[in-house]
Amino acid sequence: MPKLSNKKLCADSECSYPILIARALEDFYPQDCRFIPIWKGQIVYVYAMLKDQGNLFWVGSVQGSYYSDQEARLGHFPSSVVQETHALTPATVEVDTDKWDFYCD
Repeated sequence: MPKLSNKKLCADSECSYPILIARALEDFYPQDCRFIPIWKGQIVYVYAMLKDQGNLFWVGSVQGSYYSDQEARLGHFPSSVVQETHALTPATVEVDTDKWDFYCD
């Protein structure tokens, strides 16, 4: 699978801290396994913004009743399907992406 970007913006070098909280404006159905499904109204924790292509894609996890008892997973989604509700930590650290950023089974 091709890389979606060569760089990403994060709060830290490991992209381990959420940079913002957003709410889904609409449903998003994944194109492939690199992406996560998002349902309108869900809360999304954003951990990275892919730098190429004008921040078109973000990386985050969805919290809420859709996952019920399942563990949430990180995945990509278009930034256009969410609206920022809370800024948490500035995304000031530029990190190179690697194949594991876009790897899935």
